[in-house]
Amino acid sequence: MPRQITAFSNPLVKQARSLRDKKHRRAEGLFLAEGLRILTEAREAGVLPERLFFSDASHPLLQALIEETEAAGGEAIETNADILHKISGKENPQAALAVYRAFDTDLDGVDRAAAPLWIVAQALRDPGNVGTILRTGDAVGAGGLILIDDCADPFSAEAVRASMGALFTQRIAAARWDAFLPWLRAGPGQLIGTSLDAALDYQAARYDRPAFILVGNEQAGLPAAYQAECDLLVKMPMLGKADSLNAAVAAAVMAYEVVNQWRRS
Repeated sequence: MPRQITAFSNPLVKQARSLRDKKHRRAEGLFLAEGLRILTEAREAGVLPERLFFSDASHPLLQALIEETEAAGGEAIETNADILHKISGKENPQAALAVYRAFDTDLDGVDRAAAPLWIVAQALRDPGNVGTILRTGDAVGAGGLILIDDCADPFSAEAVRASMGALFTQRIAAARWDAFLPWLRAGPGQLIGTSLDAALDYQAARYDRPAFILVGNEQAGLPAAYQAECDLLVKMPMLGKADSLNAAVAAAVMAYEVVNQWRRS
């Protein structure tokens, strides 16, 4: 039976609110996700929250989530819109939000044989791009996203929201470049980088399985040393005045090109 909380000073409310801060997410090993659609995507992926806050349990999907959360040992908490606003920080909060245990992001736990396609992102600064790439990865059937060097936190509210639930379907790993490269070379995998300086058009290249699409920082792109380690370096033509694509858009264009080439063959 869900408990009720209406006091801003409640420790569970304070803890949930603190998860908006990266420091507290890391210290607690927890993160927030908001909105019934995303929470349902998590449930369907077999991931249930440790704590579920809601203000209106009339929706059947929320009722199912409450029941499964409690059956799994989690806690369901009925509250009001003011408390949800305090936790989420949004003026018009969703009717449900949840606290989840952060996933293991150890690169050694990644099974490259689980999928033919993986996306690798280096030094991304925008959490929206991280979330969008996760969503793209889910759409193309990728195994997951490997974050290289200092990237935006995939468990931030912005990244979780942009992923539209793909955070719960995609494997997420994080590593430094000098750890990723030996891991990659220890097994099969074609590393594909993008660069405007490349001579090979992205539609003319042949992509092998498993393919690892490498995208670089939003401003600087891929460092030259990283480009030199790629098995393929390709370019996407820029026919207008813009000199580059958004990093998440570039990842999507590349991912669909790879998948469509495999579909045609």
